[in-house]
Amino acid sequence: MSKLEEAQEILSSLHVPVKQQNIVCCCVLLAMAGIHDNDNWQSATNQWIRIHDMIRFSNDFYGMEYAENTRETFRKHALHHFRNAAFIEDNGKATNSPNYRYRLTEEMLGLIRSYRSDDWEKKLNKFFKNHQTLISLYASKRTMRKMPVRINNSDFTFSPGKHNQLQKAILEEFAPRYAPNCICLYVGDTTNKDLVKNEAKLRELGFEITLHDKMPDVILYQEDRNWLFFVEAVTSVGPMEPKRIQEIEEMTKHVQAGKIFVTAFLDRKTYKKFSDVLAYETEVWTADEPEHMIHLNGDRFLGPR
Repeated sequence: MSKLEEAQEILSSLHVPVKQQNIVCCCVLLAMAGIHDNDNWQSATNQWIRIHDMIRFSNDFYGMEYAENTRETFRKHALHHFRNAAFIEDNGKATNSPNYRYRLTEEMLGLIRSYRSDDWEKKLNKFFKNHQTLISLYASKRTMRKMPVRINNSDFTFSPGKHNQLQKAILEEFAPRYAPNCICLYVGDTTNKDLVKNEAKLRELGFEITLHDKMPDVILYQEDRNWLFFVEAVTSVGPMEPKRIQEIEEMTKHVQAGKIFVTAFLDRKTYKKFSDVLAYETEVWTADEPEHMIHLNGDRFLGPR
């Protein structure tokens, strides 16, 4: 097994994401440990070195062809993550200083020196006791960034982002005001297209759903009035323009419930960008003014078309 392969095995054993097991990351680990292809891991060192030194080491001893302008690649794809995982430390200088350097921590140095020895598993387990693995660390950060949302009296989470921020507002601010006691029949997430999809109720109401249909972002059903609210959450594309109304009408041609078409925006400024293309006989709601609506249907107020 080559040293590059062994470096990858070490990183895999330390539970780093696959992206941080690539050739650049393996070269960084070898350069920081000063390990040549014929060296034993027991001879690893942790001298302070620059990214420039890592690039030269990779090129001179492992046949790479990294240019000086790849320094940012080394920093973003390897060193940033290695520091998060407590593999390395820096010397505290300003990042733009020519004297800015990195080295392996003493703990990491002791760990890789034990690679393929009888102490490897023991030292590896000790490292895990002292430090969260990079995979679990990043997973927990992603979870923390997710937005909790209450849908049909159950708890869900949305992925972060403006679109889901708006969908959360639709469910928690728009629905209680304008469709009280409604149920959500459909809402997607940027990473889970069908977060909620009550197909049984949709079909009972007369929907014709195929794999090719693009559902509105949010579908609410107010049973006491037999009203359906089709809500598009618009941050950059997809308002209730005439073509979109036609698509939804085709999907719901057998639906007897009253249909209400709503375009939701985060704020009035975004609404103004789309005001010229919105279809008549539709509604507009903005999350920054939740108690007000704009009716594009003459002397009629909120209700089915």
